[in-house]
Amino acid sequence: MSKFYEPENIIYVCTGSKCAKKGGKDCYKSLKSYVKHTDTEVIRIECTDRCKFAPVLNLQPQNIWLKEYTEKQVFKTLEELKLKKR
Repeated sequence: MSKFYEPENIIYVCTGSKCAKKGGKDCYKSLKSYVKHTDTEVIRIECTDRCKFAPVLNLQPQNIWLKEYTEKQVFKTLEELKLKKR
């Protein structure tokens, strides 16, 4: 039996229809590559029911919500969180 993995950080990326069309799906793919070999897991979720703010993303355990974001904004936020940890 394998060990159950509990990541330190989780990024939930909405890839529902509106979010996917507005960049959520591409951001999910970029984030999967970006967090390789870290203690962060990226999980795609179907819908957050916040379609009018698409795309939507949530960072845990910080409980940070990003709405109408660009990939650049997401990566900037992640870098800022890294700096705060140091």
